[in-house]
Amino acid sequence: MTKTSIIFDLDGVIVDTAKFHFLAWKNLANSIDINFTEKENEQLKGVSRIKSLEKILQWGNKELPQEKFDSLMQQKNTEYLSFVDQMTQDDILPDVKSTLDFLKSKEIPIALGSASKNAKRILKQVNLTHYFDAIVDGTVVTKAKPDPQVFLTAAKQLDCEPQNCVVFEDSVAGVQAANTAEMLSIGIGKTSVLGEANYVFSDFTEISQNFLEKLLNQ
Repeated sequence: MTKTSIIFDLDGVIVDTAKFHFLAWKNLANSIDINFTEKENEQLKGVSRIKSLEKILQWGNKELPQEKFDSLMQQKNTEYLSFVDQMTQDDILPDVKSTLDFLKSKEIPIALGSASKNAKRILKQVNLTHYFDAIVDGTVVTKAKPDPQVFLTAAKQLDCEPQNCVVFEDSVAGVQAANTAEMLSIGIGKTSVLGEANYVFSDFTEISQNFLEKLLNQ
């Protein structure tokens, strides 16, 4: 029987670093007198740093010289990473570690498939790196989800056919990427948002070992 492989997205699935992005963008926007709330932050999810800053400036009806623009981008990333560097295992989302332990006990190949360029730094910070047989992140791929490049690259690194891969994702674009790659998609979040996924759970506390066993034996 062909062995199933598992691919995890990072942010919103394994850890929640969205709150750090929000704080860093809010502080940046406030520093140039632009109001920034959770509503604006939602519109930046999955958007590159350059495009995000362009959107913030557009909302504030401001223009900046290139030098100031570049400086603010660097400032945002530095502040974001300062939050990341304070992360501990307490920042791992509920029951993620027990799920990883279960998969490892079954000798299931596991990969990370994330657009984050800080993925390795985050995994190291929360002491999860050793669970992953492959890490495919924003330093490896050039195309953003919903393009399936990140998941197809992960499958290749695991030496697994795409149709034998299961993807855990929390974003619509990520679920679409998994579906396009012809992988089984599991949404982590709200069914109303992630309805295109094959299965949806609010978090890993809802995923039983029985369900995982069935997945692995499909």
